[in-house]
Amino acid sequence: MDPTVVLVLCLSCLLLFSLWKQSHGRGNLPPGPTPLPVLGNILQLDFKDISKSLAKLSEVYGPVFTVYLGMKPTVVLHGYEAVKEALIDLGEEFSGRNILPVNDKVNKGLGIIFSNGNTWKHTRRFSLVTLRNFGMGKRSIEERVQEEARCLVEELRKTNASPCDPTFILAAAPCNVICSVIFQSRFDYTEEEFLNLMGKFNENFRNNNFLSTLWLSEKHNPQSEFTIDNLVITVIDLFAAGTETTSTTLRYGLLLLLKHPEVRAKVQEEIERVIGRHRSPCMQDRSHMPYTDAVVHEIQRYIDLVPNSAPHTTTCDVKFRNYLIPKGTTVFPSLTSVLFDEKEFPNSKEFDPGHFLDKSGNFRKSDYFVPFSTGKRVCVGEALARMELFLFLTTILQNFTLKPQVDPKHTDTTPLVSGIARVPRFYKLSFIPV
Repeated sequence: MDPTVVLVLCLSCLLLFSLWKQSHGRGNLPPGPTPLPVLGNILQLDFKDISKSLAKLSEVYGPVFTVYLGMKPTVVLHGYEAVKEALIDLGEEFSGRNILPVNDKVNKGLGIIFSNGNTWKHTRRFSLVTLRNFGMGKRSIEERVQEEARCLVEELRKTNASPCDPTFILAAAPCNVICSVIFQSRFDYTEEEFLNLMGKFNENFRNNNFLSTLWLSEKHNPQSEFTIDNLVITVIDLFAAGTETTSTTLRYGLLLLLKHPEVRAKVQEEIERVIGRHRSPCMQDRSHMPYTDAVVHEIQRYIDLVPNSAPHTTTCDVKFRNYLIPKGTTVFPSLTSVLFDEKEFPNSKEFDPGHFLDKSGNFRKSDYFVPFSTGKRVCVGEALARMELFLFLTTILQNFTLKPQVDPKHTDTTPLVSGIARVPRFYKLSFIPV
């Protein structure tokens, strides 16, 4: 081999080893498996189900440990106590968001989901105030969700009880709710403009007067975070988070109800007893429907939609337990480890609404219910998502009997994708009017 090539290879290896050692030696990080130079612990992780890999490592290294994704350390928080201590007790210190290169290129550090510092704080506060002004948390937004639930029922009637894949319809409903909040109007499910909106958010938002109006309230302020680019990405974040998460939960929820007809029957009995068939469900009904409320919670717990939340980062050097975690370190809070805690939810791998019911059949709240994450980075649309899930599911079950295409015993509820988010397998069912 050419001596020059050998020299270059040796120098490259030394450089990589030096960088790895420098990264590996920062702070007093929690223990973890020994990383390989450059690769880190990638070979020890199954990225098809990373939460399962992290659970196995926690058995060896405890509730707080470090893995290396390449040359960068990632601190994993496993279990309720560790997650609570970091995201709630030290919420500010763990409130940073890890920005991947692809996110940085697309979102430019703007919006709500992938922003940091003052941009995130101001944008989140502004978004919450604006959404409240548009009806979030008020009776007006509930009326919009109820209207959309009625439209959803009419759309499902058009299937004429034939087998159908509910993916599009269940995505269109929460998307339309966001439209009604932001654009002050909803769209017909077959309307070409709405179909384009669902497929090409970015192109449509840049031409929307809503964004321009908000911007003109702020454009003369050179210190403002509310540039047109930031507002465009913020609305994209609201649509992406408010549509996909709710629609996937609804789709997974119906699949679980097909798998467990006895649960479906008890929910429909409670709907018949409390609401009847001559009025729309409302949020006041929830307090009188403990079993249905428990089912909605159990669906969210069981599907474990985003197992490790969106990755956090530390905003400063943090003393955490007996460790020193440097500023900018990526943090994975394992929501799976909280949602599937065996002490809080016995037989946690089983779908059982009883996890949220006491011995008297009353609804039982749990601090371990964290599908929206927790702390300062908790989902900004949590209240709306909870409302949509309850009203959409109860309205569907009030009006239809769900007919599976396969024997419930053979219904596969394992996720099709189980990496960053768990996505259910595609399936068909029939909506039989009652």
